[in-house]
Formats: sequence, C-alpha cells, structure tokens
Amino acid sequence: MARAGEAWRHRAEYGAVLVVRAMVRLVPWRLAMRVGAGLGAAFYALDAGHRRLTIANLAAAFPQRPPAEHEAIARGVFGHFGQLLVEILRFGGRTPAQVLEAVEFEGEEHVLQAMERGKGLLCVTGHFGFWELHALAHGARFGHGSLVARPLDNPFLHKLLEDIRTSTGNTVIYRHRGLRRILSALAENRTVAMLIDQHIHNADAVTVQFFDRPAATTSAVAALALRTGAAIIPVFALPLGGGRYRLIYEHPVELPPEDCEDPVRELTQRCTDVLEMYVRRYPERWLWMHRRWRDDGQPAVSGMFPPAGGGEAVPDE
Repeated sequence: MARAGEAWRHRAEYGAVLVVRAMVRLVPWRLAMRVGAGLGAAFYALDAGHRRLTIANLAAAFPQRPPAEHEAIARGVFGHFGQLLVEILRFGGRTPAQVLEAVEFEGEEHVLQAMERGKGLLCVTGHFGFWELHALAHGARFGHGSLVARPLDNPFLHKLLEDIRTSTGNTVIYRHRGLRRILSALAENRTVAMLIDQHIHNADAVTVQFFDRPAATTSAVAALALRTGAAIIPVFALPLGGGRYRLIYEHPVELPPEDCEDPVRELTQRCTDVLEMYVRRYPERWLWMHRRWRDDGQPAVSGMFPPAGGGEAVPDE
C-alpha cells in the first residue's frame, strides 16, 4: 500500500512539473519569472519546517543583521529557487546554440589554460545561483563534460532532469561507484563538475569553517586534485536580467605548500572560502534551507521543499 501511495505521489509530482514546464515555455520571460517567484512564495508559506530552518541559518550566519532582514532574505531564497526551477525547465527545451545565446562568459581563459595542461579540470560550486544553467552552457561551449550527482527519489523527475543535464553533451556520473568514471574523465582531459556545500556524514568528510561554523564537507575534490594534478576552478552563474546570465570562472584554487600538514583539509577550506565569498555577496541565492551544519541542535526537517540533488562525496572503490 505504501509503495502504491509513493508511486501515485511520484506521478502527481511529475504531472505538476510538466504543467509548469508547458506554462513557462509559452509565456514571456518576465511572466515566467513571476510564476517561479510565486512557486517559491507558496513553498515559503506552506513549508514551515524549512522556512524556520532557513531563517535560523541566516540568523547564525549574519548575527549583526536584524530579524526582519533575515526574514526578507529567506523569502528571497525561496523565490530564487522557484525561479531556478522555471529556468531549468525553460532551458531544457533549447539547443546548445540557443543556450549559448543566453549567456556570457567571464574568466573562460582559466578553463582554456587548465585544458592546455592536459590533466583535466574540476569545476566546483554549490547550490548557488543558477548552477544547473552553468553546466548546460559549459557543455555547449567547451564540449563533453561530466556532472557528479545523486539520483532523485522520483524516477520520473530523475529521467526528466537527466535529459536536461545531458542535452548539451554532458554526461552524469552518479555517486555510487563513480570514482573510476571520474578518474577516467580527468585522464581524458575533460571537465568534472562537483558541488561542495552539502553535509557529509561518512568517513570521507573533512571539517572546515563555513560562515565561522564547523561544516563536514566532501574531501573528494581536494583528494582528486592532489591525486591527478587536475586544476580546481570555482564557478558561479548570476542573472543579468532579461533571461540572460553571466557565467563566472574564478582563478584556479592554489594547492597547499608541500609542507602542509593536512593538504586535503586545507585545499577543501580554500574551495569553501571562495563559495562563502559569493554566498555573502548574494545570500538570497544559496540553499539556506539545507541542514548544512549538524552540530547546532537543530531538529530534522520534513516538509514540501525537496532535498538537494547535487554532487556529494564519491566513495572509494
């Protein structure tokens, strides 16, 4: 009975997403963004658990700001992720050439320089801005790349998202037994994109400071870079207005000195510092409703907002 109920829920969720997709592909961009903001506002109103968690995380990260500002940012966070959903669905129907028409690149010379070294490239980011659109445009601009992700619980939405992610030539590497595929991609001088902002609770985690709080973080990016010599470039996607986006490639993250006592942790901290810099600049564009810090006594959250679906630690094989 439970499985039947779950299957019904999956189909209902899928049907709702298809309705939204049909709607936002027919209307002008401004109206589509209003739809996305409206979806976010609905989640903010109905999902009390994630609303409270978002505000609590913002209060801990920005203690000098008043509660009213924390709430205003929280509303912006939910609105942003509603708009992100809309843009993923809209971009999913575009050709690679049409994707490139909607973006501009900043710092792409860092990618070209990394490719010249022949050791592959690790693009790192978080659930920040329009990261899914960045991956689509990167594949269209630089060719075949790989995204490290975990499967979605809903098989229908999983297939829909995979089709979108691979529409510009990328492939998806799923976490389970994905290490060999990642190493193969880097050995072939390709890009591997990974997210570094989710709580990791296995033995591969390292603890770094994120907003002056200890945060268990994947060590995979640092370990892969130190093992293969691949460059690490933090990447971010920000809106320009009118349905256009700026895709930013930061300078490569420098490796720790040879005498560093814990190079994996130090390199992970350096990557995290770049992400924090962007989140501080644009706090409404990061996933504050995720339980990033697990040592704060906050209760587990259940509710309408789905869990993050990006790349996490890759287990050893």
